[in-house]
Amino acid sequence: MPAVPSCLLKPVRDQFLALLPAREDHHPLGCHNPRIADEAVFDRLVQVLVFGCGYERAADDRCSATTLRRRRDEWIKLGVMEELRLLVLSSYDRMTGLELDHLVADGCITKAPWGGACAGRSPVDRGKQGLKPSQLTQAQGIPLVTEPAPANTRDHTLLPTTLNAYSRLENALGPLPKRPRLGLDAGYDYRPVRDNLAERGIDARITRRGEQVPIQAGGRWVVERTNSWMNNFGKLRRCTERRKTVIEFYIALACVFVTVRHLIRQAWTHYRWDTRPPTPRIR
Repeated sequence: MPAVPSCLLKPVRDQFLALLPAREDHHPLGCHNPRIADEAVFDRLVQVLVFGCGYERAADDRCSATTLRRRRDEWIKLGVMEELRLLVLSSYDRMTGLELDHLVADGCITKAPWGGACAGRSPVDRGKQGLKPSQLTQAQGIPLVTEPAPANTRDHTLLPTTLNAYSRLENALGPLPKRPRLGLDAGYDYRPVRDNLAERGIDARITRRGEQVPIQAGGRWVVERTNSWMNNFGKLRRCTERRKTVIEFYIALACVFVTVRHLIRQAWTHYRWDTRPPTPRIR
């Protein structure tokens, strides 16, 4: 059973491989073991992301678990996955358009049983180790920024870091809206949050604490849907990685698949191409 459909995997894999720099062999004798193809390693790392399995289970006699970890760290050092994520966001903006005038942010607690740099005592899971990604999306739920943090971190303390990462998207997307609208739930209803948003020129729409407001109000449901999309990836739903750089690597790859899947669904009703899936419901 493939981890993701071929109509989704192939364009992502081809673009990722195109971003990799040319590798030169400097071995003086040229007699070391041949290098495993990057394509094979990428497909197995996708399996690790989707199924949440260990590297030993994704490995086989042609590609070992050590090779997967070593190649993963090599790509993290090159920053290729983050480059791919920004490229996909820029492509989505050119083809469909990112509605950056309306932003939504929220956190989502998941499991992190092995602990690590981004793990903390989960307040909703009997104090077990957990992870809380701070998610910022646009009006359609496309993930713009996903900042991992320990589960015991309060939502409103993560917002400045998330917004700082959003402002850096200007290098990839061009000028950002001057006064966007940001929808937040009651977990952000604090005076420092409102003051910080006013300094940034952001029109904040924050639910008051103690008020019963439906999730549809202010369009906040889109970020909850995006959190559900991200939690469909086993590696993020139950994170077993301990280093923050590795977690960010898999988060970036998940964001790429979410964005490309959404783009294919929107293009399905307007365009036809050779590898067009038979239905827009891509699993």
